[in-house]
This record gives sequence, structure tokens and C-alpha cells, in this order.
Amino acid sequence: SLHRIKASGLKLQLCTNETQATREDFVRKLRAMGFDVSVAQVTAPAPAACRLLRERGLRPHLLVHDGLVPEFAEIDKTNPNCVVLGDAAENFTYANLNEAFRLLIGMEKPVLISLGKGRYYKETDGLKLDVGAYMKALEYACDIQAEVVGKPAKRFFESALAELGVPPEQ
Repeated sequence: SLHRIKASGLKLQLCTNETQATREDFVRKLRAMGFDVSVAQVTAPAPAACRLLRERGLRPHLLVHDGLVPEFAEIDKTNPNCVVLGDAAENFTYANLNEAFRLLIGMEKPVLISLGKGRYYKETDGLKLDVGAYMKALEYACDIQAEVVGKPAKRFFESALAELGVPPEQ
């Protein structure tokens, strides 16, 4: 249990591919189920992407779920020089995908950052296309390779380790 892990003195970091809600919302759900976790103990793709954006001075055009936009509040989004793609759900319209395509195709060195690469997932009303399907469409159209910052990308787990302050060899 989480309680035993905490009592042992080991550091704890939860990794989630949640890309439709903020970490605050995710932690609220976990706490409602009885898990004693804090936002700082959760690594998710959006904060990992924000770390990458800051490190490289990138300003994103966001094509993400409305519930995730607050995670990018402190990131400069003026004059975008990259596209960040997440599980945008209903925001995956032709117009929105085409806008992302036009931005990428117009860049000298296009940068596409994807918060995951899942093909599809199951909801209560059935299967739904996931971010990977849209990522592949933009990769194909722009002849580029996306940088994935969610599971199972190495960068995602490095981000979790950085949040813990633990080097990979430990």
C-alpha cells in the first residue's frame, strides 16, 4: 500500500498518462478513492512537456483537451514554434488538425510534441481514437517524427526521476 511505502522512507512518484485533466483534478479523484497523494507526487505528460518546452525555449500551439489547458498556463504561447498534441477528444476536429498541420508545415524545422502515442482507448460508450492516431497523421503529412513525452517514452520517466531528485542509476 502507499502508506507502507511512505512509512518505509522510500520516495514515491506516480506516473500517469492522464491527458484530459490537470494533475490537481487527477489527485482529487485519487483522494476521493482514499489514496493519500499530493500533486507533487504525480508525473503526467503535460508537466513533462512543459519542462521540455522551457528547456528548449519552445512556444507551443496547443491541441489538447480543454481540461488540460491550465497545465500550460505559465508557458509562453505567443508566436508558436511547435505543436503540442494531447488527447484532445472533441477538439480533434478537421479545422483544429489542419491548423496544427499548417503551423508545422510552415516551420523551417517543425517540432511536434505528443503527450502520448496510444492508438485507442475504451470509454463507457465504446472505443475512441487516442492521440497516437492523430500524431501519426501529422507525422505523415509533415514528414516529421513526433517527440513523445508520455508513457512509454524514456523522457517521461526521466522527468519523474527529476521530480524525485533521483538519478536513474538509483
